[in-house]
Amino acid sequence: MHASSPSRRAVLAGTAAVAALTTVPLLPGRAHAAVPAAGGAYRWRNVVQGGTGFITGVLFHPAVRGLAYARTDIGGAYRWDDRTARWIPLVDHIGWDDWNLLGVEAMAVDPAHPNRVYLALGTYAQPWAGNGAVLRSEDRGATWKRTDLTVKLGANEDGRGCGERLLVDPRDSDTLWLGTRHDGLLRSTDRGATWKAVSFPAAPSATGQGVTLLVAAGRAVYAGWGDSDGTSANLYRTTDGITWEAVPGQPTGTAAKVPIRAAYDRHTRELYVTYADAPGPNGQSDGSVHKLRTGSGKWTEVTPVKPGGTTSDGGRDAFGYGGVAVDARRPGTLVVSTNNRWAEIDTVFRSTDGGRTWTSLKDTAVLDVSETPYLKWGGDEPKFGWWIQALALDPYDSKHVVYGTGATLYGTRDLTHWAPQIRGLEEASIRQLVSPPTGEAHLLSGSGDIGVMYHERLTASPSRGMASNPVFGTSTGLSLAAAKPSYVVRAGWGDHGNGAWSTDGGKTWAPFKAQPSMAKSAPGPIATNADGSVLLWSFGTSNPGFRSVDNGTTWSEVSSFPKGAVPVADPVDPRRFYAFDTTTGTLFASTDGGATFTARTGGLNSGDTEFQLVAAPGRSGDLWLSLKWNGLYRSTDGGATFTKVAGCRASYTLGFGKAAEGASYPAIYMVGSTESITAVYRSDDEAKTWVRVNDDRHQWGWIGATITGDPRVYGRVYIATNGRGVQYGEPA
Repeated sequence: MHASSPSRRAVLAGTAAVAALTTVPLLPGRAHAAVPAAGGAYRWRNVVQGGTGFITGVLFHPAVRGLAYARTDIGGAYRWDDRTARWIPLVDHIGWDDWNLLGVEAMAVDPAHPNRVYLALGTYAQPWAGNGAVLRSEDRGATWKRTDLTVKLGANEDGRGCGERLLVDPRDSDTLWLGTRHDGLLRSTDRGATWKAVSFPAAPSATGQGVTLLVAAGRAVYAGWGDSDGTSANLYRTTDGITWEAVPGQPTGTAAKVPIRAAYDRHTRELYVTYADAPGPNGQSDGSVHKLRTGSGKWTEVTPVKPGGTTSDGGRDAFGYGGVAVDARRPGTLVVSTNNRWAEIDTVFRSTDGGRTWTSLKDTAVLDVSETPYLKWGGDEPKFGWWIQALALDPYDSKHVVYGTGATLYGTRDLTHWAPQIRGLEEASIRQLVSPPTGEAHLLSGSGDIGVMYHERLTASPSRGMASNPVFGTSTGLSLAAAKPSYVVRAGWGDHGNGAWSTDGGKTWAPFKAQPSMAKSAPGPIATNADGSVLLWSFGTSNPGFRSVDNGTTWSEVSSFPKGAVPVADPVDPRRFYAFDTTTGTLFASTDGGATFTARTGGLNSGDTEFQLVAAPGRSGDLWLSLKWNGLYRSTDGGATFTKVAGCRASYTLGFGKAAEGASYPAIYMVGSTESITAVYRSDDEAKTWVRVNDDRHQWGWIGATITGDPRVYGRVYIATNGRGVQYGEPA
């Protein structure tokens, strides 16, 4: 299972053409200004899952005990609060328009000024993504100043576990270096306020790696280069901050093609470098570890175990090397990690003699994941980890080692007992949210990579971990029978089936006994009707929909279902389903339990790829169509006609919750724009007026996947983020 893979993150790529809207009447009403109004102040917290994403870097401050920072590929950066043993999110203020800045390419601290911290932000370096930016803080990330760059960064692309690519110059705290993927090396001489390109000996190529790491060794700065062919230089240095040269005698060959990370032992004046044949985190099959005695220029290979041996099942033991960290108190003591070692499982090696001998810490590790049970991945025991490129050693505690994986951050205080040190850090990319009207759990969530979770408590990682029988990777569908909420169905990417059903509200599951042939390659959204007697499953724009009336034992094709549409069940009438065909702007409906569909109304916006059709709870035929480009539409006759809602410029996702006291209609929650700002809104009067319920400190980048209120708690709203897990808010 590959957490935080780029494919699941690139949900914002591309821009669809927009067709002209058919003229429709406006509902009367107005929108409140896009600022918190009376009653709009909310308290925001994470629904606790416990990590669930790729930790790409961890950085202890060398001069302050207990101060550390972590970065993620799509979920921002965090500061460790040693007093509460929690990670504090630092960039939740990033708004909708700046969604590309929620990925952190690199971070840096100033050894001489403990309150200073720097972040290089930019999730994708593709043409459709915006340019990167550098944030700088004088108060450990409590407040920031921002400089927009003219180049792109790639925090969620290959090589995102390399680094750090950002560095405070050891000679001068006002000077910073930033390595880029396509634009060489940048330098700032005013603490990150302005940046200029500098002359660098190597030329970027199309691989998108460029400078992979920057590290200080005494007063010199070393830069790793990821675009080497394995024979040319890939490690450079400057001793005067002006001229750069290739480091003499450096290792070459496939096993040393890409420098991944580096660490300097100031006691022995040795620089340790990990290498691989690819930048990772995937795709590595060879690698090595070398050290350079910086005074004499002598190189020595200190690879713990060379890749290429035979695995326990007779295969090839292919992997690269990832993280490296040195002990600030003990000369010659260091740790390195393997990466992409799937068959024999990745490990962390430790040496106390400068790399002459090594001990695998995995071999004696005792893993305790009781706080985050999903790390068992539906099995009996967790594994040590994978995608281990972030590795750090506490400069004040030689036995405190932490390493990041594709799902968590493990730590130890005795080199034997390991447990996630992940409290406060939530990085899931959420796809579906369901808040049941009854039962133990107030929330079910469907995520990228970790499937579905049953949240019996919002303040603790689900005790059941990931939904199993079968275990899914990315969730593609989650639906509850409105009149029989104990019945739930789910769909997703799995190795042992792609659909399952539950009769106890999502606590336990049974796999579908059969599934359509395309479910393996294109599992899509799924819906159950009001009483749970019918399932409808969609499989992308190239395939028809399929229907089951026996909990997935048999399936029949529904040729009249619009290909690629999301099936929506009427919450009252079990005979009714709806589907919106965005390619034609047509609403389809079924009155025979999903057996056949007919077009009910056309002329709605077509080509709007970010849309959502939602049925209001407890009402038959009350439909709301949320459109990115054209706002909000409502039908009260089962989709025969739609009326545009006034005062809503754009609507990205819509949901319902418990009605306000004295109100007869459910509270409506929306991520959208009533005026100029995209924000989170609530309406207690059927969308006649809106109040903004988030604020500028709580924006979380792109939050357009789904939103829902709690049907049992007025004012509580759950928001799916693309990298900050599930956020839930309640009136303060």
